[in-house]
Amino acid sequence: MKDKSKLTQAETQVMQALWSLPEEGALSSEIMERMPEPKPAPTTLLTFLKILKDKGFVTAVKMGKAQRFHAEVSKEAYMRMYMKEVKQTFFGGSFSSLVSFFAKEEKLTDDDISEILSIIEKKNS
Repeated sequence: MKDKSKLTQAETQVMQALWSLPEEGALSSEIMERMPEPKPAPTTLLTFLKILKDKGFVTAVKMGKAQRFHAEVSKEAYMRMYMKEVKQTFFGGSFSSLVSFFAKEEKLTDDDISEILSIIEKKNS
């Protein structure tokens, strides 16, 4: 059985487009405008939106012949769930291992390090 909490790359692109639009939602044509190139066919976009509805990520309100789609899961909530899974799957649930990995892999500037330390200090105070 498919994990309904995970998004495919194409579904993520649709959600990114939807998250970039106003909270009151958008028509499929408005979502299509925000899609990266190459844009999917309109029927393909509607198929992805139906899949996202089935997974609980999107709701739709009928407006005549059209539908207004609304993100039910915020970008922040999805990122939180996704990163929690990455931390658990690849780093044994260890936040310090996750941070250590990115500190080694990324070319951090002194400003980056200062900003990270400042965020940690604010969190601990």
